[in-house]
Amino acid sequence: MLRVCVRLGLVVQEGVAGVVSAATAASGRASDERGQTTAEYALVILAAAAIAIVLIAWARSSGKLPAFFDHIIDQLTNSVS
Repeated sequence: MLRVCVRLGLVVQEGVAGVVSAATAASGRASDERGQTTAEYALVILAAAAIAIVLIAWARSSGKLPAFFDHIIDQLTNSVS
């Protein structure tokens, strides 16, 4: 599942780079790229958020997440007492 999410993120990043470069070439203003970096960062953050949502949904549906937190809390309470 993680491999699929990572590949999805890479495909999204490659697609974003292709769209941005195609839009720049089509507009004929290759020298005026103000704001392009900000837009790229925003799209990468959106891709990372989408991957995180997929991973959280998988963890919640598998029951691993509550068991993980229960284990952590049990370890903390045992180490304190």
